[in-house]
Amino acid sequence: MSKKEKVGMKKSSQVQLLKGKLEISRSGMGFVIVEHQEKDILVKPNDFGKAFNGDIVRVQVAKGGSTIKRAEGKIVDVVERKQTTFVGNVQVKNNVAFFVVSGDKPIPDFYIPIEKLNGAQDGDRVIAKLVKWDKDDRKPQGEIESVITAQDDADMAMKEILIEAGFSLGFDADVMKEAEQLSGKITREETSKRKDCRDILTFTIDPVDAKDFDDAISIRNLDNGNYEIGVHIADVSHFLKPNSLLDKSAYARATSVYLPDRVNPMLPEKISNELCSLRPNEDKYTFSVIFQITNRAEIKHKWIGKTLIHSNHRFTYEEVQQTIETKDGLQNKAILLLNNLAQQFRKKRFDNGAINFSSTEVRFKLDEKGKPIGIVVKESKEAHKLIEEFMLLANQAVAEHVSKIKINKEAIPFPYRIHDKPNEEKLKPFAAFAKKFGYTFDVNNEKEVASSFNQLLNDVNGKPEQHVLEQLGIRTMAKAIYTSKNIGHYGLGFENYCHFTSPIRRYPDVMVHRILQECLEKNLKPEKKMEERCKHCSDRERGAMEAERAGNKYKQVEFMKQYLGDEFKGIISGVAAFGFWVETVDHKCEGLISIKDLNTYDEFWHDESDYSLVGNRTKKKFRMGDKINIRVVAANLTKRQLDYEWVMEEGVNSKVKSKNSKVKKK
Repeated sequence: MSKKEKVGMKKSSQVQLLKGKLEISRSGMGFVIVEHQEKDILVKPNDFGKAFNGDIVRVQVAKGGSTIKRAEGKIVDVVERKQTTFVGNVQVKNNVAFFVVSGDKPIPDFYIPIEKLNGAQDGDRVIAKLVKWDKDDRKPQGEIESVITAQDDADMAMKEILIEAGFSLGFDADVMKEAEQLSGKITREETSKRKDCRDILTFTIDPVDAKDFDDAISIRNLDNGNYEIGVHIADVSHFLKPNSLLDKSAYARATSVYLPDRVNPMLPEKISNELCSLRPNEDKYTFSVIFQITNRAEIKHKWIGKTLIHSNHRFTYEEVQQTIETKDGLQNKAILLLNNLAQQFRKKRFDNGAINFSSTEVRFKLDEKGKPIGIVVKESKEAHKLIEEFMLLANQAVAEHVSKIKINKEAIPFPYRIHDKPNEEKLKPFAAFAKKFGYTFDVNNEKEVASSFNQLLNDVNGKPEQHVLEQLGIRTMAKAIYTSKNIGHYGLGFENYCHFTSPIRRYPDVMVHRILQECLEKNLKPEKKMEERCKHCSDRERGAMEAERAGNKYKQVEFMKQYLGDEFKGIISGVAAFGFWVETVDHKCEGLISIKDLNTYDEFWHDESDYSLVGNRTKKKFRMGDKINIRVVAANLTKRQLDYEWVMEEGVNSKVKSKNSKVKKK
């Protein structure tokens, strides 16, 4: 062996290759997050290689780095791109074109061949696609997909949020053509394959501004004294054929995205708002779970299969809620019966270990141009819970049915919706924090954890600490995902659970419908890439949630711009080493109070165990859940960021000033 080979072997034995996700901070430094590894790997900007923020990469790390605080590495390969389309501006000069990516994460400019401008001109706001970035290329090469046109800055911002999250703004012409060719005609041949439920009282209950109705409920009395209640779901799989252009487009999105002023749908309107929407006084194809239930909410029988329904009425949540409260109104007997059963099912769920978490949602009141003119806090009332309980019942019934079917004693690949038990390391500090408010929390076993959560949520209701303990409690929980590995749904207390009830807006529901039909027909065709497809749907769901948060944040900033300089009451909603966030009581709009501003009064340090910032001299404490007064000092739409400043109460004001003056005299 040559001397050169020996040196090469020695060097290679001193490094290791690890796979992880690259996250680039606003400062430009990179960190590779490796699964099951406690510390992230630091990567300096010159060592990013060809990687962008969010990419799955292979990083080369020097061995024996345990003596230093954080291992450093160099990216040597990009395994998977987080995104390949970007928003930015075109620069054209002397017949040479570049694309400058927008955003706060550093990405090199793309070289754009002139013939790939596709009509874009210098200064245009565009969507560009990464074409290649070979080993010897100095810059990535791209092409312009389209020029973004917008009515105003807010419209442009919403479109950019969707694109940055990886969602297309529209459908390709071929996809739209395929959708237009579909027919909603009810045929004799198809009717013969379905249970005909058109003569049973059926209705939908949805938000007042809903345009697609993908679930309906039917109800009738049986001769044996029980009730037959059907949960009927739009049969999207009847129209969405596997591997069609429509199907591939829906799978790529995997979910609809709901921004404050628009919906970016998973399916073209021809399907979502027409063919599959369970509109009143129209015959529709559905996939149903029909229950036989006693007046004590005992399920005596379940039937699952394809149906044909005719919705008699379209109710809004508000109309149903009024009927529940007044005991009067259209179909009041049916609604009151359904509500009574739903309440019983709900109680049984919590008795069996489900956790009663409820988070506050806000809705923006918009003018005709989409500008926010008010904020409404959405309440989950009995009408919402009525629908929720019957949808949960159907989802659980379908998952339970499929879970019993085996091929060669093996479970069939199926997209379960699972929710893991809480992480013990997250639970302990939460339990310790709750104890400071006088609440005991048992972390000894899973069932006691659920019971403790429910007792806590009941005890804090209406108290000052309610908001903070609810929010922190939710943060301790694992995230629900799609997977073929069925471990049950901890939060709901179900051993088997899936998503069956919203195929218009969620692709996993479409997969569930297809597999369920195969099971019913005893014609199973196991999906070999089920776990890969589940991961894709979970990733797209997270992307949609991030886009929805960004859209809400933009509208918050847009709304609060009119209140610059005004003071409001707020609640501290989060604490970090660099400051704390405050949510206004009136508008639920969150802004940051920077520690730089606080340090003009005192030097504050971060007490992680107490979720607080504490002043060294004054001992003034800002703890999550505390009520304080704030002033709006900045509203940056580009960064979607609100900045607040602390407005001292009169007593605190004199105390802080007094302590500060003493320090200065010294």
